[in-house]
Parts: sequence; structure tokens; C-alpha cells
Amino acid sequence: MTQKKAFIYTTLVFSLLTLFSYLANAQPRQLSLQNALLLALANNREIKINSMDVNRAQQQVVVSKSAALPSAGVTAQMAHYFYETPFFGIGGNNSPGEKVPYDRFGGRDQATAIAWITQPLYNAAIKPGIVYAKLQERESRLSVIDKQTDIAALLRQTYIQILVLKERIKLQHESLARNEKALLDAKSLLAQGRALRVDTLRAYTSVKNLEPDLLKLSYAIEIGKQQLRTLTGLDSLQDIVLTDSLVLPEIIPVLSEEEVYNEAKTHRADIQSLNLQQQEADQQISIAAAAMKPSVNVTAQYLIQTQTNKFDYVNAFYPSTPFVAAQLTVPVFNGNSNKAKVKKAQIEKDQSVIRSEQAYANLRTAVKQAVSNVRETAARIQTRINVKETAKLSYEITQYRYAKAVASRLELTDAELAYTEAQSNYLEAVYDYLSAKIEMDRTMGVVGTN
Repeated sequence: MTQKKAFIYTTLVFSLLTLFSYLANAQPRQLSLQNALLLALANNREIKINSMDVNRAQQQVVVSKSAALPSAGVTAQMAHYFYETPFFGIGGNNSPGEKVPYDRFGGRDQATAIAWITQPLYNAAIKPGIVYAKLQERESRLSVIDKQTDIAALLRQTYIQILVLKERIKLQHESLARNEKALLDAKSLLAQGRALRVDTLRAYTSVKNLEPDLLKLSYAIEIGKQQLRTLTGLDSLQDIVLTDSLVLPEIIPVLSEEEVYNEAKTHRADIQSLNLQQQEADQQISIAAAAMKPSVNVTAQYLIQTQTNKFDYVNAFYPSTPFVAAQLTVPVFNGNSNKAKVKKAQIEKDQSVIRSEQAYANLRTAVKQAVSNVRETAARIQTRINVKETAKLSYEITQYRYAKAVASRLELTDAELAYTEAQSNYLEAVYDYLSAKIEMDRTMGVVGTN
């Protein structure tokens, strides 16, 4: 009976925990743009991958520094010979002819232990190798910043796109409500004999044409939310609710192209990486040239040897042979391989210079495009505001005239369509302006939040 109660209690607790977990996951995640950016910078998988490159580069710095540090080790060996070790030139195994005599001495069981340490005194490749590894570490950090800038820009555009889609759904619902009211009015007037059947059919067609657009916009929002989950590292099944609303920021004068260009040169991580690549190429040249220079190492060794028979190492002698040596290595000729490596590194340096020049030229174009887009969309917004107000006034006047039987149903339909299109065009202009601002921030290498 006790085991049965324990089983029931365990099952009940497990069920409650499962229910609480389900309810916790079922609660929609409130997500503002600022919180989404923080989540993306902390949890985005692409950023994490680039961050791991930093850790890998740090380990390469350790490897490069180890070339200047001493290395030490211990080697031990035990061997059993079935015959004693032969020594030629001595002994009684004299034979006619030109054969060299030999004899066997020593024990069949031999052991050796060696402790050694080596310290490089001079190696021309060590210093440029360390500098090169540190430059690669800096470049990997810049790669993380560049990826953060790209992810932040993509997230901001996705977030704003969803807000625009939600506003467009509201517009579609308003337009649908107006068209449904117009359909009821057309049916009423048709029943009174004051309207034509074609007006009713036209109103019905307008209503049905709006319904697929609502479904399309809803699917687009779900796709946008899925992309937000991916960018922020949230669970793909986690429901999210955007807490920010679409607000047109104050349109301020845009920086000049030269100012944006200077900001981009200062803050763009990819541009700074190109400069580092030139420095890396210089170090590669030094590393390649170092192979043609001499190197000096100091080695100390302590050797212990012994020989015995029947594995009687306890009663054996253990003579030692310690020594210290300096080794000088001077490369003389290796088939022109070192000279080819130096030329190869120099070519890579020239390529990095050309890539840098091309990147600055492309940056000029990107800056010009970004500034032009911001200015054009800012001007377009003001035009869209005026058109929207005009279309609204036109619709209200036409609606009043239609109610007084002065305007036709076709005029009212055209006025409603123009009003809806003007509102949609305004939203499109707002989205284009905000997207242009985001792109200009990305061009300057800024992770903005406005």
C-alpha cells in the first residue's frame, strides 16, 4: 500500500511539473525592440560561432608564445635482448678474409632514462609569429563586432516590418468594414429601387478581394516572428508578442556623405579588419624570411643507463651521462623554397592592399546610396502624409455626396480605394525611411536602437 501511494504521489508531482512547464511555455514572450537586440547579441548562434573564433585565436597566441619558452621532457626505455649486444672490431671471432671480427658484451636486459630541456636563444620567426597571432585575435574580435552589426540591423528591420504588417492588417480591417457597410447600403438601395444590381456586385467583389490579403499579411507576420525567434535564439515554439508600436521618429537633417564616410572608416569592423590583414601580411613576410636566418638553441640532458641479466635491475650499476650543448643551425639551400615563400607572402600583401583600396571605393558607393535613400524616403514621407490627408477628405466628401444620392457608387468605391492605397503608401514610406536609417547605421558600423 505504501509503494502504491508513493507511485501515485510521484505521478501527481510529475504531472503538475509538466503542467506548470507547459503553462510557462504557453505564455507569450513580451518582446520590445531593445530586449530583442539584447537577446540577439547574447544568444544569436552566428555571433556565438564568431565568438568561438576569438577563443581559438587566443589559443593560437599561446601556441606562438610557447616557441620562445623552454621545452622539457623525460624519456624512459626498457629492452630485453635475446643475445648480448655485438661490438665489431674486437673479440676472438677472427675469420679469414675481409670480415670484421666482433664479440658480444654486456647484459641482455637494458634500461635507459633521459631528462632533457631545450631553450631557444635566437629564432627570427618567434617574434613575428607572436605578433601575427595577436593580429589574428584582434581580427576575430572585429569579426564578432561586424556580425553583431549585421544581426542587429537584420533584427531591427524584421521587427519594424512586423509592426508595419500589423498596421496594414488594421488598415485592411478598416477597409473591409467600410466595404461591408457599402455592400449593405448597396443591397438596401437595390431593394428600394434606387441603385443598380451592378453596384451591389461591385461592392461584393471589393469585400471578397480584401479577404485573401488579410490571410497573406497574417502569414507574413508569422514568418517574421519565426525569423525573430531565430535571430534572438528563442525557442522556435515560443510565442512572442511585440510590445513596441510603429512610431515615425523625428526626421532630422542627415549627415553629409563625408561625415558618414568618416564615421564608417572609424567604426566599420570589416574596414578595420582589412587594415589588420595588411599588418598580418607584413608579419607573414617576416616569418617566411626568418627561415633563411640561423637559429640557436641550448640543450641540457641527463642520461642514465644500465645493463643486467634476468631483469636483476636491483643489483645493476646506473652510470649517468649529463651534458649541455649549444646548437647552431644555418640554412644553406633548400631548393629556393624559402625565397618562394617570401615572394608568396609579398604577393599576399599586395593583394590585401588592393582589397583595401577596393573596399574603400565600395564604401564610398554604399555611403552615397545610404544617404540618398534616407533623404529620398524622408521627402517621400511628407508627400505621403499630404496625399493621405487629401484622400481621406475626398472619401468623406464622396461618402456624404453618395448618402445624398449625388455621387454614384462607382465614385465612392474609387474614393475608398484611393484612401486605402494612400494609407498603405504612407506605411510603405515609413517602413522605407526606417529601413534606410537602419541601413545607414549599418553602413557606419553602428548598432543603433532608433
